Order: sequence, then structure tokens, then C-alpha cells
Amino acid sequence: MRLLRFGICALVVFAVAAHGGVEDWAQAVFETGTGLLFLAWALWIYFTREEQVVFSPLLPPLAALALIVCGQWLFRGTASSYSTRMDLLLLVSDLILLFLAVQAFRTLKDWRGFVWFGMVFGFLISIFGILQHLTFNGKLYWFREMRYGGIPFGPYVNRNHFAGFVELILPLALVPLVLGRVRRERWPVVGLFAVVPIVALFLAISRGGIVSFGVELAVLALVLIQRRTMGKQLFAGAAVLLVALLMVSWLGVEQILQRFSSFQSLEATAGKRGSMRRDTWQIFLHHPVTGTGLGTLQIVYPLYESLYDGKIVNHSHNDYLEALAETGILGGLCCAWFLGVLFSESLKRLRQLNNSFAGTLQLSGLVACSGFLVHSLVDFNLHIPSNALLFFLMAHLATSEIQPLAPRPHPKGRAVEIR
Repeated sequence: MRLLRFGICALVVFAVAAHGGVEDWAQAVFETGTGLLFLAWALWIYFTREEQVVFSPLLPPLAALALIVCGQWLFRGTASSYSTRMDLLLLVSDLILLFLAVQAFRTLKDWRGFVWFGMVFGFLISIFGILQHLTFNGKLYWFREMRYGGIPFGPYVNRNHFAGFVELILPLALVPLVLGRVRRERWPVVGLFAVVPIVALFLAISRGGIVSFGVELAVLALVLIQRRTMGKQLFAGAAVLLVALLMVSWLGVEQILQRFSSFQSLEATAGKRGSMRRDTWQIFLHHPVTGTGLGTLQIVYPLYESLYDGKIVNHSHNDYLEALAETGILGGLCCAWFLGVLFSESLKRLRQLNNSFAGTLQLSGLVACSGFLVHSLVDFNLHIPSNALLFFLMAHLATSEIQPLAPRPHPKGRAVEIR
């Protein structure tokens, strides 16, 4: 299973580095890699018969949604068969990768490796984003022209999607640090892995991202209050935030604001966002049962557009309304089913594991998903392949039944946590 874990992490790295995996060539590589991983796993299972196939309660809602979209495509219940087929391939790829992640990440050791991967990768992408921001020459990676405009940060064309990435990765370092589940000699390293993404998030100046980060802190604070452990944990969280804010101030807040103010015309205004939400709701009202077809909003939207500004609307800046417009009530019920399973199962796992290290990791997944889902109210991060894949992996972390391993004895009699 080590090769499978490596392959999943490699696809995450590729999708993020390839501008979130939004271009056709990147999606083709992503889907091909998924197929090859599944084939390798199937052959390994067939010839070794050593592992038992396991399932996650998150899989049935996604499978049901994929069947609905498949019906749209097969029975021509879509405004564009091509667009629906392309989005269906991505959905099936995410479903397969979630299934493979369920097979690959089972034990505490498996998840500990993923957490270290997430912390290091998030740190590196954040460093890259900060460096590119401070030396920005109008091009992605300093050499690639942005033909269709954008407000980039790091490898993402849209700074809000970089914020979505940080919302998913940051809790892997922040939650264990705040809950005191990091060995003392690891505090500086894990603290750095938490501080730098926060700095990058504030430099990106994504309002939705900052609000979602506040939601993550609120969820974490509620857990601390419920466990009645607000002493050292509160100090640790405050120290991380203080260091991050000092770094942002050192880099120059005024210069940052001036730089991004020149890009404001490229973003949808508050009035335009409001009209997009209302118009998307009208699309749903006219296609209530099965919607217009997954991936067809850009094609259907001009017929319902109430505030025309000469720009193409490819997403409605609200993942929930867009899902209703494209898949109708049937798709909406699948999404609600998925979210219900996510929160019910994750809360059940937290109660069972209580203050254990496995429980801390699962809380990281729950905190990440909570912030990300709040951001989906004002953006379309679930339509960014890299962020969607990371969301499903964090949802699996929050809901999985982690198989514990016997902890090594600590010199002072306490179990070792993050290594």
C-alpha cells in the first residue's frame, strides 16, 4: 500500500502545481494517473490477496451522484453532453481516489505520514506563494502569461482558490500544535508549518478565505471549551497567530493592499455575486428535478443573466446553488447525504477517540472541512480538482476508523505523538 499512498500524494502535488488542475491537459493527466493507480491496486489485490477491501460511508453518496450525472449524459438530460461528460470523468476520478485512499490510509502510522506530507507540502506552496507575490511580474511561475486574466497567488490563478488550499492543509499543523499533541523538540518545526500558511493566507487577501479561517478557529475553540482545556492550548494558538500577524506586518500591509487594489476590476463585485446567486436559483427553479446537467452552468447562465457586465460567468460563486442548478433535487439530496455522513461520522469518531492522538488528527480533518465548506458559500473551490481531491481526503481523515498502533514509551512516561 505504500506505492498507493505515494501515488495519491503525487497526484495532489501535480494537481496543485498545475494551477489546481483546471486545464484540459492537467485534467487528462489527473484522470490517467487515477486510472493507473486503480489498475495497480486491482492487480496487487488479485495476485496477493493479502488485504481486505474496506469501504467508507462517504462513498455511497458520491456514487449515487455519479449515477445521476451518468443518467444525465446517457439520456441526454443535459444542456451539453460534452461538458457533462468532462465533469463526470472528474467526479468518477475523485470517487476512485477516495476509494483508494480508504484502502491506503487505515492505521495511525499511515495517517501520520500523510500529516507530515500535508504540512511540508503546504509550507512549500505557501513559501512559493509569498515569494511569487513579493516578486510578481504579471506571470504565473514568472514565465507563463495569463491569457484570461486573474488574481494569482502561488500556483493558483485565483487567490481565493489558494485560500481554499490553505484552509484544507493548515489544520494538519495547527490542531495538533494547539491541542498539545506535538513533542517539545518538534514545536519550532510544526509551528513554522502553521505560521507560514497563515501568513500566505493573509497576503492573498481572500476575504472568503480569512472568514473561513476564522470559522476554523471557532470550531477549534468550541472543542477546547467542550473539553475544558483552554489553558496552554489557548496560549499556543495565540502565539501562532501573533507570530503570523507580525510577519504580515513586517512584509508591509500597505504595500500589499495597494498591489491588490489594482486587480479589483478583475473580480466579480458584490452586486454581481448577488445577481449570480439569484440567477442560479432561477435556473434551479426551472429545472428542479435533475438540473441542467453537471458542468453546464456557463452554457445555460446567459439565458437567465439579470446583470450583464460583458464577462463570462463560468461558476456562480456558490458551490451549493451551482450543484442544485446542475443536478437538481436529486443531486442536492446526494450532497446533503454526503455532508450528513461527514459530520455525523466525524463527531462520532471524536467522541469515541476523545483526547487520543488519532482523535486529534480526525479533528484536523473536521476543522479543515468546516472552513472549506463555509468558503463554498461564496466561491467555487469544489470545482478546482486539486482542492476537491484534498477536501475528500480530509473528509476521509475526519470519518475514518483509524486502527491504532501501540505507542512507543516516552522517557517521561507519555506516549510519543508527532514524530
